[in-house]
Amino acid sequence: MIYTSTRDASVRVPASEAIAKGISSDGGLFVPMTIPTINLVDIERLMRLDYVGRAKEILKLYLTDFTDDELSACVENAYRADKFSSPEIAPLYSLSDEVQVLELWRGPTCAFKDMALQLLPHLLTVSAAKTRKNTKIVILVATSGDTGKAALEGFRDVENTQILVFYPENGVSPMQKLQMTTQEGANVGVCAIQGNFDDAQSGVKAIFTDRSLEEKFAEHHMAFSSANSINWGRLVPQIVYYVSAYCDMVKSEKLKIGAPMNVVVPTGNFGNILAAYYAKQMGVPIGKLICASNANNVLTDFLQSGTYDKNRPFYCTESPSMDILISSNLERLLFLLSGQDADMTRAYMEALSEKGCYKVSEKIFSALSDLFAAGCCDDTDTERTIRRIYEKYGYLCDTHTAVALNVYAAYKTKTGDSTPTVIASTANPYKFSKSVLHAVAPERVTDDEFETVEALHALTGAPVPPQLSSLRGKTPRFTGVVQKEDMANAVLEMLGI
Repeated sequence: MIYTSTRDASVRVPASEAIAKGISSDGGLFVPMTIPTINLVDIERLMRLDYVGRAKEILKLYLTDFTDDELSACVENAYRADKFSSPEIAPLYSLSDEVQVLELWRGPTCAFKDMALQLLPHLLTVSAAKTRKNTKIVILVATSGDTGKAALEGFRDVENTQILVFYPENGVSPMQKLQMTTQEGANVGVCAIQGNFDDAQSGVKAIFTDRSLEEKFAEHHMAFSSANSINWGRLVPQIVYYVSAYCDMVKSEKLKIGAPMNVVVPTGNFGNILAAYYAKQMGVPIGKLICASNANNVLTDFLQSGTYDKNRPFYCTESPSMDILISSNLERLLFLLSGQDADMTRAYMEALSEKGCYKVSEKIFSALSDLFAAGCCDDTDTERTIRRIYEKYGYLCDTHTAVALNVYAAYKTKTGDSTPTVIASTANPYKFSKSVLHAVAPERVTDDEFETVEALHALTGAPVPPQLSSLRGKTPRFTGVVQKEDMANAVLEMLGI
């Protein structure tokens, strides 16, 4: 399996190089030149395996320069039973005969990012041993909330790595901020920026392609890599849980093998739904891919019009992990739908950088319309959905999952499509306890984060994850805040070079 860049068709690297580098030196993203396929016989075989077994089988199709022993060790260490609160790792919760909730937040930081970020440190360690000997890997992360903590936890005290996380000072929930700023580990660093997630993400990308910084790092035997979903090693583990969900749908007789399932994904950076697209292209019988956005509805508008335009107001919402106007992983989809035309993809990205917008070709827009449906909802409808789902089903969901449930309901009303559907649930509700409690019992909300957690538990009985309740009373280790223009200097300062 050879990887190329979305912006330079001449690039040819193995999986380990793509993972170790994180982003191509031309600013493009690494993608596999071919998508491996599985058939219904393969799916029947995967159904007999547990999640760890399924992950090994899917990942070895993409990571062909890893030995079986290397890959087995990576997967088994990532998905250990003591790290996840469900033996299924990514269980399905049956909301109704038609709708299943894929709970992707059973890992150590209570967010779907754990599904990839428990594995990525192991993949990166193996990759670096193949491609970056005697070099410390510096993991640079921009986060809208969940990636930061999941990456910090995944890379904590991993030998020969350093991880630095930037987050928008006023763009994450109180629980998300506390998770990051109290992070333990000798190789971690956290810094807030004055700006939003797009500013943090753009700053990280600029650092990656800064030649002078690259040379300075080389002098100190260091090299950058990424834990954001721009890194293929972050995206490929996400493909696994959509394949696994289909296996579980058939195994539980919610589907007959070969029949389609729809997938609804709340997304801002497009990585989580792109992983479902890859699963579909591999041969998993996925019907419609339904993209759910909050008030920052740039993806909804794009999928419905073919024009991507980030020149719009930016909203800080109750689903902050989706407060994004520049969806990095969309670049990979455009590359694939253009027939792997790197020149066309680069032109779109240059237009986005220079003008803030671009319009795709009719051919690409037609393909998008066939593959995707899209919708959005604001905070008011998000809260209504949390309350409706709790009152009707006794199921407590977080704000991001509520966006997906709201968009799905609107999609079904509009289309009448009754295909069995999987809703990607991306976070434990207690990560956004104030918003969730305000939805079900607004009179009980207080300014104290942990009083809110206690009130939500008393009201609903939903278990509080110990890794969140144990944060009470912890003093933050990291309190720095910088201007977005000063991120590179902050990196050097945190590394002491």
